[in-house]
Amino acid sequence: MSKNVLAADKSGKPYTYDFYFGNTGIIDIFKPEGSDWFWNIYKNLNNIGVAGWWGDLGEPEVHPSYVQHATGSADEVHNIYGHEWAKLVFEGYKKDFPAQRPFILMRAGYSGSQHYGMIPWSGDVGRAWGGLQAQPEISLQMGMQGLGYMHSDLGGFAGDNLDDELYVRWLQYGVFQPIFRPHAQESVPAEPVFRSAKVKALAKQAIELRYSLMPYNYTLSFLNSTKGAPLMRPLFFEEPGNTKLSDVANEYLWGDSFLVAPILQQGITQREVYFPKGSNWFDSANGKKYEGGTTQVVPVSEDAIPVFARGGSIVPMIEKPMQSSEEYSSDNISLVYIYDASVKESVGILYDDNGLTPDAYAKGEYEIIKFKSKLSGKKLEILLDAETGKNYKSKPKNITLAVSISKNGEFEVKRKTITWDTKKQGKITIQL
Repeated sequence: MSKNVLAADKSGKPYTYDFYFGNTGIIDIFKPEGSDWFWNIYKNLNNIGVAGWWGDLGEPEVHPSYVQHATGSADEVHNIYGHEWAKLVFEGYKKDFPAQRPFILMRAGYSGSQHYGMIPWSGDVGRAWGGLQAQPEISLQMGMQGLGYMHSDLGGFAGDNLDDELYVRWLQYGVFQPIFRPHAQESVPAEPVFRSAKVKALAKQAIELRYSLMPYNYTLSFLNSTKGAPLMRPLFFEEPGNTKLSDVANEYLWGDSFLVAPILQQGITQREVYFPKGSNWFDSANGKKYEGGTTQVVPVSEDAIPVFARGGSIVPMIEKPMQSSEEYSSDNISLVYIYDASVKESVGILYDDNGLTPDAYAKGEYEIIKFKSKLSGKKLEILLDAETGKNYKSKPKNITLAVSISKNGEFEVKRKTITWDTKKQGKITIQL
């Protein structure tokens, strides 16, 4: 109050109110005194090692009409408060920490908030099947509006509901949502370690799959940044003329290579899946082939949600288990090729940088590995080429081609590893 950083009532007196953490006010981030004071809090915390920010309650949650900000009443600025909050942090980093990438998790934003690196989530969603059922549609809608990182508290947030099946299905869905982050009220812990041995094993399987997809997912992030492509994509992205797909939200594409059909109902052992035209799709669990343009009933197991790989796709992965993203390196990459005899050529990319530098792509501190497949009879060739930024130091890579061939209801995998000097074009040839 002494520094004049709070929003006021109509008489000019700082607006204060009782909230669940006590008597408080709201920072007026629309005036220089407020934004400068608030940024210095972040600056001091950054200097002692805090690396990520959670802007909670930023709608703002309590914001009566009579509250006055420097640029207008609460009603006039309410919907952009979270947006301006993210902007404050983003621009503070550019000024005081230009060599760091900010992590800005916010519960509220506005059109264009992605410009400030804002990562939104769907709030205090109920820990119930109804809460889970709403999540894919929320993320798909927001992704099309430019906010590609919309996600949910995995497992659900609110309610004393200890439902192991719901928890596992939410984590399995979370492997294919933009941010993998369990969070909940403390009455029922959100972390897998507090669950039964069976649930921990299933959670571990989901978490390890998420880590293994880091090269693919980081490339999706690059494409979102440079082209605006959502990480989660509606089915009509594949068939824009098919109006029947315009409101389908219970399955979606994860990038170009995967079709995801999350389990959103309790106790089901099968579910209906539509397979987009133009490709064959292979069950990632057992290799079964499904023809595009058809609707099929697929079996459901407890250890995974139905996920299908596009025939002919080339998916960069890390097969060695990781305990942290700090262990990630593109020095040893597996290219998982989904064999489909009808696909004679296909392409893919892997984007890489040091994971730390802001605007690495614009600064030329990046590498893009390009893959191209050529199938001739039983001979498969994967051609490799590298686009290296002017300020990126490339080095040789160990590339393992893992060809997944569907046979008798399971995948047979054939492997070949080469060491590739990225300064030259490379090629991996394998007989199928």
